[in-house]
Amino acid sequence: MNEQYISVDRVIGASKGSIFKITILAAKRALALADGAKSLIDKPGEKLLDNALREIVEGKIQVKDTAQK
Repeated sequence: MNEQYISVDRVIGASKGSIFKITILAAKRALALADGAKSLIDKPGEKLLDNALREIVEGKIQVKDTAQK
């Protein structure tokens, strides 16, 4: 088993500081992967949530800025 630890600091940094936004993004992405979406990372693991978090940390998917301008 070759699991790689994903630092909370790296995940929060990728979410522009919001743990709530990253939680929703990771959950939605993990569901999309479960429904058959193609993984955006080179070597996806067994756990879909870990894959979603790695995609976020690597900048493959991002939190949308929903602030109105």
